[in-house]
Amino acid sequence: MSVTVAQLKRGQKGIIKEFAEDILPIKLLELGCLPGNEIELVQVAPLKDPIYINVNGSHIAIRRSVAQKIELDIIDDTNVL
Repeated sequence: MSVTVAQLKRGQKGIIKEFAEDILPIKLLELGCLPGNEIELVQVAPLKDPIYINVNGSHIAIRRSVAQKIELDIIDDTNVL
């Protein structure tokens, strides 16, 4: 099942599959947002933006518009809060 980071529920994890567009901020790539890496949704701000994620132990806040460009394969649906 393929979804974007913006569609994850809190605590849900996935493996980065590909980017919907080839343009992502360089800082995200440097922090490990690369295909094959695991990503977890930690928290969503009250107004749904930004989204707080964990990638390779780095906690990152990203905009929802950026999160919609990162496609994932879900790996764990059992412990979603």
